This record gives sequence, structure tokens and C-alpha cells, in this order.
Amino acid sequence: MTRASLDKQPHEVASMFDDVAERYDLTNDVLSLGQARLWRKEVAKAVDARPAQKVLDLAAGTATSSLPFSRTGAYVVPCDFSLGMLQVGKKRHPWMPFTAGDATRLPFKDDTFDAVTISFGLRNVQDTDAALRELYRVTKPGGRVVICEFSHPTWAPFRTVYTEYLMRALPPVARAVSSNPDAYVYLAESIRAWPDQPALAERLRKAGWSKVAWRNLTGGIVALHRGFKQD
Repeated sequence: MTRASLDKQPHEVASMFDDVAERYDLTNDVLSLGQARLWRKEVAKAVDARPAQKVLDLAAGTATSSLPFSRTGAYVVPCDFSLGMLQVGKKRHPWMPFTAGDATRLPFKDDTFDAVTISFGLRNVQDTDAALRELYRVTKPGGRVVICEFSHPTWAPFRTVYTEYLMRALPPVARAVSSNPDAYVYLAESIRAWPDQPALAERLRKAGWSKVAWRNLTGGIVALHRGFKQD
């Protein structure tokens, strides 16, 4: 297996997600052994969307992650840079205001959203720090950010097993269920290269967010980071 390149240009990553859009949600459920649904529930709790609040769901893909916020009565904007993902999402949820946008240059005014969130998408942004600053810019004073991202398991023996699963089991499983298995080899590589929990928290602080904290899900396979924009 050739190692995936992690210096992909944004258009390459967008094209890769266009290719997997149709079966993306199914593939995620299979590869995460059903954990993806649990993680989405935890994100919804952390975002704590309320009626009439505005929520930006960045890297929303087909908007599966946006639905829990919508059910609370919040106004949710699913935003993604993969047109293929947005088209599949629009077919499934035609009432939602799908928006094409690059995380490093968001097409929204300053101080627009009560909450901004991104799940499993920050790794795929070319400039992480620029994206964190953009999320800060479009958030209202007093608003919040919630980031759900693959991270580093906290227990060393489990971390070893998990890394082996990523690099050995994930590609063949992806070949069986995905329309573009190479995309999942890239995703496995990007997960291994991603900073750990304290390092991501520090990047949030540098982007301006305050009261930054995180908690681990599934032993640290995934971490939820949260921060606030000061009034």
C-alpha cells in the first residue's frame, strides 16, 4: 500500500469527497463500528442548539451532522467545499440552506452565528489555524465552537491496536463498502498525523478562543473540543 499524500490541495480533497459522497454516511457507520452515531449525539449535546439560534455546521457533507441541530428549532447552515456532498445532501434534505464554502475564507459576515461546529473535517483543511480564525470571526460575541475530530487514544496499548486497525483493517474494509477506497487510505494517514488533544486546544487559544476544554470519546479515538468567543 502506498502512503497517502497529506499535502493535498483543497481542490484535490474536494474532488476526493465528491467521489465518495453517495455512500459516505454508510461507509462511516461501517468503519467506525457504529460509533459515528454516538459521536454525533455527543456533538449535538455539546453544541446545545436552541430555537431561533443560528448554527454553522462546517464540513457538513450531506448534512447528516446538521439534522440534530435542526430538530431543536435552530436555523442551521450546512457548509462544505465538496459540491458532490452538497448535491447529495440537497437531494435528501431539500429544505436546508446548503452553502458551498472554503473553511479558510467563509462566505459569511462577522458575528453571524451563535454556535459554529465542525465534525471530522478540520483535518482536511489545508490551513487549520486560518480555519479556526475564520470560525472565530463569524461567531457572535459570547458564542461557542465545538470541534469533533479524531484524536489520540489515551491508553498506550489501545493506541497501538487502534493504529494497526487504521492502517491494516481500514483500507480493505473501505474497498468493500466505498466507491473510492483511496480516499479512506488518505483519511487513515491524516488521522495518524493529526495533533493530540492538548496541541489542538493550544491552537484554538491562539486563534482567539477562550475557556478552551476538551473531553475524550471512545478512549480518545475522538475528542470534543469547545471554546467561547468573549463578549
